[in-house]
Amino acid sequence: MTKLLELNMREAQLKRRLRRHLSSLGYTRSQNGNLFLQDVGKETIRQLHAPQRAAILKSQREFISARLPALQQYFASGNQVDPADIRVRVERVDSGTWQGDLFRLATLTWSVPVSNGFGRRLRYLVWDDSNEKLIGIFAIGDPVFNLSVRDNCIGWSGDDRAARLVNLMDAYVLGAVPPYNMLLGGKMIACLIRSTDVYKDFQSHYGGSRGIISGEQKGARLLAVTTSSSMGRSSIYNRLKLDGVAYFRSVGFSGGWGHFHVPDSLFADMREYLRDSGDTSPDLHAFGQGPNWRIRTLRSALKALGFKGDLLKHGIQREVFISLLADNATRILCTGKGRPDIKRLLSVDEIGALAIERWIGRRAVTRPEYLAWNSAQLPELINASYRQRQADINIRAA
Repeated sequence: MTKLLELNMREAQLKRRLRRHLSSLGYTRSQNGNLFLQDVGKETIRQLHAPQRAAILKSQREFISARLPALQQYFASGNQVDPADIRVRVERVDSGTWQGDLFRLATLTWSVPVSNGFGRRLRYLVWDDSNEKLIGIFAIGDPVFNLSVRDNCIGWSGDDRAARLVNLMDAYVLGAVPPYNMLLGGKMIACLIRSTDVYKDFQSHYGGSRGIISGEQKGARLLAVTTSSSMGRSSIYNRLKLDGVAYFRSVGFSGGWGHFHVPDSLFADMREYLRDSGDTSPDLHAFGQGPNWRIRTLRSALKALGFKGDLLKHGIQREVFISLLADNATRILCTGKGRPDIKRLLSVDEIGALAIERWIGRRAVTRPEYLAWNSAQLPELINASYRQRQADINIRAA
């Protein structure tokens, strides 16, 4: 009886915490119980992610204090960048290295937290060899299993997807750091994914790997890479062409489902509540036990707590893009037959040169504000909360 009473008290507490949290993010509830946002613009999206980012910064405080002083030297000031002299190089990142720490630090410069990815992963630093400074980062990893706009674009049936998803990856981290982000460096980095360097890296690391679930050797080839914009519509991937070749193209929008709006601390308590209620789903999170264990766990918890509607539909639709590395990628992905035609793939050097001419050089002339950036501002950029960033923006605009 005491245990039941305690469980009921925890249930009531969890309900109150979830309602307060969603209300603090600006959500209201429709008559059918679903979440509703009055505005879904970019600033609203940043605000929605602010609690998550604050929690990440809190958990990374010790790492930042320990590693930022040594790694700050790799971030450029604006006056250290000569757009005409930029020489692009990519470096694959291994775990447990200073490069891995630099990658981790770079992800903390953005207002929207990034995913850690899952399954197969390749992470890269993008360098400017003219000054030995960091331009940005990108990483590709296993894609989500269910993504209808992607599957419709390729023309996949359910069986096709199950058989050949191994030939597709997702860019789960991608972006430039200051001051290169002010020069449209993010566009250049996105183009680097469709390079011979990345194609060969994938072949070397995963071409002969076996499926974790099936145990079969898949003969994987990197035929396509998807990505999505964290800010709804994307300014990075739109019109992403070099020398007449499309490097990414839009295939539609996601359905607006996910779990980013439920913080880790609340998720942990909901998971514990389910476990104490006799539900086994909180512990079924090994690879192969479902496409998204966290979503399934949250759905079970919300149902157990008696919420109507699906509170996992946060309403933020991300624009989804695809990059085809082989000219015949779609046909191979659909049929499983054929050899990839990669004759038009360029090297990182070649893509970098085209991107500098197409975007970076022109932006440096029309928007010279990048010169005002000083790498000494990096600690402030990393540690600033969303509200501090907004206050700074408002002060500058006044």
